[in-house]
Amino acid sequence: MQFIYVMDPMCGWCYGFQPELERFLTPYPDAQVNWVMGGLAPDTTQPMAQSLKDTIASYWVEIERRTSVTFNHDFWHLNTPVRATYQACRAVIAAQSLREQGIQEHGAMDMAKAIQAAYYQQAKNPSLDATLVGCATAIGLDGVQFESVLHAAETEAQFQQHLDLARQLQVTGFPALFYINENGYAYPLTLGFCFAEELEQRLKTYTKS
Repeated sequence: MQFIYVMDPMCGWCYGFQPELERFLTPYPDAQVNWVMGGLAPDTTQPMAQSLKDTIASYWVEIERRTSVTFNHDFWHLNTPVRATYQACRAVIAAQSLREQGIQEHGAMDMAKAIQAAYYQQAKNPSLDATLVGCATAIGLDGVQFESVLHAAETEAQFQQHLDLARQLQVTGFPALFYINENGYAYPLTLGFCFAEELEQRLKTYTKS
């Protein structure tokens, strides 16, 4: 069974969705999940305006209300937030690339979860390379090697391929999960947050014999 998961590691709703995704996938231990980085916010060094900080902080409260996750709201006064997620997306791609060179799997998932933990639980700023290198070492990667791959042209090229695929799938928000049938056709299971039970119900409509 194959799926495409389009997400951004700095998307709060993706963080809220992760436990549901894992519950949904539990009965399918052999499922192949292609993690696609959708790119929520382009590169910038401009600090967030207060109005945007207030808006995103309110999203965190709403996500806590609707999902099983919690946030460390100290982030907003411990950091200078920047509305830039592309580097975190590249970090997931870099981690996946390094894991594929070894024997370990799930590099994308492990790195995305490490970034989520650093950002939402430890109140660290994932727009900074230092935070991303820390996440890489936390999942067992070599920090120097990771940073080199993070800034490599090949990683940027792969990221652009991810963005192209997200556009082809007409994804306009995250999280987005697709079931890929035996003919390679992509069926959307969700375009936004939902619960594992809803994913299972929708999957059954596409897998009926």
